[in-house]
Amino acid sequence: MARDERRIMGLDVGERRIGVALSDAEGRLASPLTTINARPVDQCVQRIARLVAEHAVSELVVGLPLTLRGEIGPQARAVQQFAHQLEERLGLPVHLFDERLTTAAADQLLRETGLKPEKRKQQVDQVAAAIILQDFLDQRRGAEG
Repeated sequence: MARDERRIMGLDVGERRIGVALSDAEGRLASPLTTINARPVDQCVQRIARLVAEHAVSELVVGLPLTLRGEIGPQARAVQQFAHQLEERLGLPVHLFDERLTTAAADQLLRETGLKPEKRKQQVDQVAAAIILQDFLDQRRGAEG
């Protein structure tokens, strides 16, 4: 893999499902990839490890669900623990990134495309993961573009 190629995986971690997104090789553009079951946790971590290997991922971004006031609540604590588990298991950098309102934004985006509610439900987590990842990539690039 060329030095400037680094795929980054984005995760929108929920209690039941985890949305997965992937950047392009240049780390500029995020796309929805898949949705996986969050339980059991061991199987979930194994599935993420397989996706990381399959797509040559060099780092992960995990959406941190802060409260609307920007505080760490019970859900954010659970996500922090999960991110730590991933970091230990994968040996890759895992970045926590503020994801407030991304699921609502993803649902609105899918609603605007005219998808039926059952299709939206299937795709909302991976679209939310793509929004989290794109926000992270944009912030990282900063003044570049």
